[in-house]
Amino acid sequence: MVQPTDENLDAALAAPERVPVHTTRLGGTELGGQVQSWKVERAYSTDLPEAVRAVSGSSSAQLELLLGGAGGEAAPRLYSAWAGRSTGDVVRPGQSVVHSVGVDGRALPAFRGTVRSRSAASGGDTVTVQALDGAERLRGPASLPRPYHGFYYGRPVATATWCVDELLRQGGIHTCPPPRAPLADAADVAPFTVLYASLHGGFNSTYGQPEVLPDSASYRWVRDGAPFEMALMPEQPGLRASWMPRSRFVLPGKVFQVECWVNTALAKGSTVEMKAVFDRTGGAAGYLSGKFDISTGAVHIASGTVDGGYWYFTWTFPKLAALRGSWHLGFTVDTRSSGSTVLPLVQPRLTAPDGTYYAGTPATYVESVAAHPRSELQQIDLVTDMAVECLQVTDRLWADSVSYPRAEWEQKDQWRKGAELDEAALPLYDIPAVSGSQWDAITEIARASMSTAEFDEQGVFRWRGPSRFARTPAAPDATVTTLRDISALTVSEEIDACRNHCEQPYQDWTGIGLVHGEPQADTVIRELRPGIPQEVSYAIADDESDIGPLTIVDDTPASTAGHRVRFGSAPTGGTAVKGQVTVSSRREGPAYIVRFTNTGTTSVWTVTKDGKPSVQIYPLKRSADPKQRVWARWSEVSQRYYGKQQYHAPASDWVQSGSVAYTLAQTMLDAGRYPVPVLGEVEVLHDPRLQLGDVVRVLDTAGAKLDTLAWIVGMRTTCAAGSAPQQVLVLRGTGYNGVPTDGGLIPDAPLDPAYGRLRTYQMVTAQYAQLADLTAEQLTYRTLVETLGGAA
Repeated sequence: MVQPTDENLDAALAAPERVPVHTTRLGGTELGGQVQSWKVERAYSTDLPEAVRAVSGSSSAQLELLLGGAGGEAAPRLYSAWAGRSTGDVVRPGQSVVHSVGVDGRALPAFRGTVRSRSAASGGDTVTVQALDGAERLRGPASLPRPYHGFYYGRPVATATWCVDELLRQGGIHTCPPPRAPLADAADVAPFTVLYASLHGGFNSTYGQPEVLPDSASYRWVRDGAPFEMALMPEQPGLRASWMPRSRFVLPGKVFQVECWVNTALAKGSTVEMKAVFDRTGGAAGYLSGKFDISTGAVHIASGTVDGGYWYFTWTFPKLAALRGSWHLGFTVDTRSSGSTVLPLVQPRLTAPDGTYYAGTPATYVESVAAHPRSELQQIDLVTDMAVECLQVTDRLWADSVSYPRAEWEQKDQWRKGAELDEAALPLYDIPAVSGSQWDAITEIARASMSTAEFDEQGVFRWRGPSRFARTPAAPDATVTTLRDISALTVSEEIDACRNHCEQPYQDWTGIGLVHGEPQADTVIRELRPGIPQEVSYAIADDESDIGPLTIVDDTPASTAGHRVRFGSAPTGGTAVKGQVTVSSRREGPAYIVRFTNTGTTSVWTVTKDGKPSVQIYPLKRSADPKQRVWARWSEVSQRYYGKQQYHAPASDWVQSGSVAYTLAQTMLDAGRYPVPVLGEVEVLHDPRLQLGDVVRVLDTAGAKLDTLAWIVGMRTTCAAGSAPQQVLVLRGTGYNGVPTDGGLIPDAPLDPAYGRLRTYQMVTAQYAQLADLTAEQLTYRTLVETLGGAA
């Protein structure tokens, strides 16, 4: 859609005379009066044929300014690389740039980004400043979590859309509330996010790992009605999924919190439950869970033993039953204790769709069945009847639950939504390895999925999937006509725009399972002193998936694991220690890094019962590489008129199912079945409302007699001081001019019909024995060779 305006600006754009205006801020300082000229350029960049490039690709807008001096000082003296910081920093690389343009004193956003380069020519009064849009914020190294659970269960663990969302988050661009505390502090005392699952098209998590994946038929990903951007929607009540935390924090311990966002208006039932499960001695497990019932407004927080006794408190919030919409739900648990067990203090928190905040009265368990002995966080379970987004668990949340403020609960002023996604597309059983910058990875995904990625004039990132250009629009966003707007127009049609045999390779993951890599055993018994975190790095191969924190085992037969560590009370083995050491893990390239934090008052050692190093790493990887297969779609009618025109999409790790490959091949065929005209170098009166991807109606009554709809796939706007801006569009038609009929035409065959029918020398001599016999008939040479029998 074009940028929104008001009736005054619309009237100014329609008036016979226009007075152009612009504002340009660098570093928050208005320098528009010093701008000698400016140029903004946007276009999709892709490796597809030029005429079908609108189907996919990324766009990074560029702004170029020619900046003059001020106050009697030349621009190079003020703004060159060696200028004083007091003036030069306003155009330094990385500085903010905001540019707006319009008419009659009313301007619309045209560019928002940062300075990429500046160039000052001595002896003149000009400094050239070049800037890029929000893509500059995504120049950090790309990295994606790569769990094994997708191919282990034979179920998608994420989608390409989830991966784009994760890459954006790494660059500080958010679509829902971000992780509260993504980084660990040096002493492990500050808040720390141990699980963060956005649920934006995948169960894969930014922090932590999926543990149990539901069947693909039991859920879908929805955007309409999602609390922020996208949500997990059950197809029936009781959908269950589980995650492994990245940190196995201990009980007794600090204050932790479990929370999520739900839309109670999108429900198959009436409850949503979040449960934190803790590993105890001998393989037993305890839990703390919060269950929210929208039919009664009741909230139950239970504490107990899995498959054993428990106790719970109930709070009732009438608005939870009465008001449907996006609710922020969660509960805090205070597990501080000086003993070896703890009776937790629990408290629910809710924020209603109308902004009303509720904090239930804190309650402390007194029944022994609700007590927790020393243990470590094992997993987080979610059981939901309704749409869920942004599941998060935070350790060491606050000093105590009672004083935890509302502003922190709501993450007030801590983030702003900066991106919009499209429907979840390209389900993934395994997350492909990425390299380069986050923008490079997003561009790669856009090309593989026939999607588009761009930042708009307000700095908002927009991701649009392969269906964006598949539907012919019913109405234009704007109209340009030769009667007023168009000063130049070139329409071209080329055979390269025709792709009537489209092949899409894909990976077939059928039959691929999980195998163990080469196990690694630590060679050192490590002393873990109280309050001093210790990190140890272990090697992991590129083809091995991410693995979670080590499981803490004891000396009972029921407590065993391949991926494990035992803590002993003495360097020779001693007794097994549970619930004293927090174990965290992360992957950085080829390194699997384990972090041990002893929360007790005495040292422990990483030692087996018989005095050997107890750390054992069990890498995991897929049992085989997926088979490469190809789906093809073609149009026999198109081939009849244009011949076979092939497009073979590059093989990509992002296409991991035959159904996706079929859809992508069909999408490309629909885009290229017939050559779609390209309207290049369309010079129009500057309209600041137009955006990349808008649909315009092109009405040409003077030249080609056009009346058609077209997408804007490229645009360039330039302006010199004292003159009107010039805008040049590159357009791609939304359709083609019908199927060829070749009415009244009999096209020549590709092969000369005379070829192979010409008379040979032996045939001539057989008919004309003497030269005189031939010359007597006075034949032309062509008649002689083309006539196979007798005179012409």
